[in-house]
Amino acid sequence: MTSLTVRSSGLVQRRTEASRNAADKDRPSGQEDLEPRRGDEVDDDDTGDSKETRLTLMEEVLLLGLKDREGYTSFWNDCISSGLRGCMLIELALRGRLQLEACGMRRKGLLARKVICKSDAPTGDVLLDEALKHIKDTQPPETVQSWIELLSGETWNPLKLHYQLRNVRERLAKNLVEKGVLTTEKQNFLLFDMTTHPLTNNNIKQRLIKKVQEAVLDKWVNDPHRMDKRLLALIFLAHSSDVLENAFAPLLDDQYDLAMKRVRQLLELEPEGESMKANTNELLWAVVAAFTK
Repeated sequence: MTSLTVRSSGLVQRRTEASRNAADKDRPSGQEDLEPRRGDEVDDDDTGDSKETRLTLMEEVLLLGLKDREGYTSFWNDCISSGLRGCMLIELALRGRLQLEACGMRRKGLLARKVICKSDAPTGDVLLDEALKHIKDTQPPETVQSWIELLSGETWNPLKLHYQLRNVRERLAKNLVEKGVLTTEKQNFLLFDMTTHPLTNNNIKQRLIKKVQEAVLDKWVNDPHRMDKRLLALIFLAHSSDVLENAFAPLLDDQYDLAMKRVRQLLELEPEGESMKANTNELLWAVVAAFTK
């Protein structure tokens, strides 16, 4: 069992109802949403308002982690790098590109089973296609845990360093700039200049935060297999990336406590058992197992 840990680096001061209302008044109105990029995603993750900007799991997790005005993630967050790689694996699985090998007669555990390329059709996303090519070209196949480490560059084997996906946060931020969610600025940090990406479309981020909040409050179903797979993955990966607290920061105290209680219920699920139930995605639960083992 894994208990929910709230790191000090992930804590954000929660606003009162009054300040939240004031923020709502300050929010710019009349902003038109961008048309969604439908791509080739499968039906089970094609949910939500059809006028909503289509974001990948990686972009959603990064958006939750970015400071709105400063335009960068916390310097103390050392979890988001591996979390984003987990997002890539789940995104590819939900799009029908990856799956786990068959468990076999001896019933291998999720973390012992290899990741198999089911389809190498381009996704339209450069990062996803880069990760997919690595997985497709690698023989023998690797496990979920290995791919998270390899794509993050967390390997001691110099022959496998070429698997690392570089500048992932910057590339995702540029995707969000192209989608009209962020903008690009230069900031001086005394000894060096850094490119930052402050929030420019608050409506999209507020919708994302509301979606996460409602999943564990008003729309809570108490059964992960009745939840949208993409939303379930977002909650798990946002927690693993130490950014879930940011989505709950605006809540009132009683709502916050209830939301965290329900997140703990999800974190205490046994991935092996959940992966054997009907209408599930085994690779999703393998990624969850890799982060909660």
